[in-house]
Amino acid sequence: QVQLVESGGGLVQPGGSLRLSCAASGKIFSINDMAWYRQAPGKQRELVATISSGGSTKYADSVKERFIISRDNAKKMVNLQMNSLKFADTAMYYCNGIIRPRSFSTWSPYWGQGTQVTVSS
Repeated sequence: QVQLVESGGGLVQPGGSLRLSCAASGKIFSINDMAWYRQAPGKQRELVATISSGGSTKYADSVKERFIISRDNAKKMVNLQMNSLKFADTAMYYCNGIIRPRSFSTWSPYWGQGTQVTVSS
């Protein structure tokens, strides 16, 4: 079965950096757009960054110039480099991918289980 698994979350001080990774596995035919979302307690889930299959990127205003999203198609992986972290970046981060399984022609969104990022002094 197709699944996404995030890793790299943890505790970091304000101003620090952290790199998140998300690996897709299973019988995958192709992966289209991928994205990172985050959700803090009591708040709505928000889109952090997206990256197309061709590498085009978009970022939420709150993370522009601080975060970098990238992907490695050969490894079926998407990464999020987070720099100059702030208290407001504390959240559960989720990987999302639009994926077509090998056995079907339908593209569907898949979600990872999430990885916690905590920015604290």
